[in-house]
Amino acid sequence: MARFLAQIISVIFQPLVIPALGFALILFGVPEASSIPQEFKSRIFYLVSLSTLAIPMITVIGLRVSGTVKSLHMIDIKDRLIPFSVISIYYLMTVYFMYQMTELDPILWQSLAIMTAVVVVLTIVTFFWKMSAHMTGVGGLLALVVVLGMYFPNFSALYPLLGALMLCGIVGSSRLLLDAHKPVEVYVGFAYGFISCLIGFLWIWG
Repeated sequence: MARFLAQIISVIFQPLVIPALGFALILFGVPEASSIPQEFKSRIFYLVSLSTLAIPMITVIGLRVSGTVKSLHMIDIKDRLIPFSVISIYYLMTVYFMYQMTELDPILWQSLAIMTAVVVVLTIVTFFWKMSAHMTGVGGLLALVVVLGMYFPNFSALYPLLGALMLCGIVGSSRLLLDAHKPVEVYVGFAYGFISCLIGFLWIWG
């Protein structure tokens, strides 16, 4: 039962979900974090969700169906190389597209650029070592909550912060329970995601 719950948690809070959660927080949880008119926020959110979640997920499933990837869980480091590389390309293309939309608040493409940089470095590391992408993602989400709480007084960060901390603990425990990672891979993944995104988001809003 415990492994089944850990599997569900790992699927629901997979790394591809994190950018969509981050943008939901920026656009709707902290409206003053960007200057985007309310009527355009939903469109931007759908764009980000499509390009960083839906399309990459469909691609990964396609790689699994074709036999290129042995398992969607990508426990073997070799299974991660092609999906991670393709996902990095999708993210880079989305950042470039948003950068070209000069009418948008630069904070949007800059935020996605931070997330993309983390993904690209994670992909490069994956060629040599299996760092936890799950923990990198939730660590970055925690950093975003911390920074938004620091710079926007109207944002009640207590409960989001507690929620993000609990999520980090639950996801990390799930990855260990499933034997998907060694403890050091979980700890390093979290530290990398949190520190990288903390520095990046401090640069954006600092």
